[in-house]
Amino acid sequence: MRPIAPEPDLSERIHDAVLNAICSGELKSGVRITQEELAQKFGVSRQPVLQAMMLLRREGFLIDAGRKGVCVAPLDVEKANNLYYVRAALDGAAARLAATRYTPELTHRGRLLLDVGRRAVASGNIPFVIEADIDFHLFVYEASGNPLIAETAQPHWQHMRRVMAAVLSEDDLRVSVWDEHEAILRAFEAGQVAESEALCRKHTEQMAGILTGRLKDVISRAA
Repeated sequence: MRPIAPEPDLSERIHDAVLNAICSGELKSGVRITQEELAQKFGVSRQPVLQAMMLLRREGFLIDAGRKGVCVAPLDVEKANNLYYVRAALDGAAARLAATRYTPELTHRGRLLLDVGRRAVASGNIPFVIEADIDFHLFVYEASGNPLIAETAQPHWQHMRRVMAAVLSEDDLRVSVWDEHEAILRAFEAGQVAESEALCRKHTEQMAGILTGRLKDVISRAA
């Protein structure tokens, strides 16, 4: 995390920097976070740091750990399962709507995202892979034409990003993920409403099983 020059939205910038460090795995579960250390790191007073930390606690990324103080929240398998259960429902609903209103412009954009995703997998760059995967699903939400779907999912994406960063390794990167994404887009292009919903839900549920299974192993090894 690099120091940030003071600006009117400084607390938001500190929040985003710490959040990114947590979700990328730079700040591990259980690491103690203090106002003093963050204020020194960012070269600011404690007030914007306090505001940023309060927001991170509300979002579930920091917790009060008694005598230890404020720490990075532990990864939680049950919470991850719950997040993916909700996301599978949202993804299915978005896909069903997208298939009814898919346009040539959306087709072009979807194909570009496929290319980006396959290049990400080939690169072996985990953050690039995660970003490409999230961008694909956000595209599905946008294609649905219902902004409430993306708004409902938005608070959960960083938690899912954190899970992915914690459990994925280069050996886990699967070209088949992007084959599944391509099958979803083909269903959109063909206007196959029920098939689009089924493919999207199945894809999300399968990834949930893989990622939460890996998360259990990560937590067990850290115990």
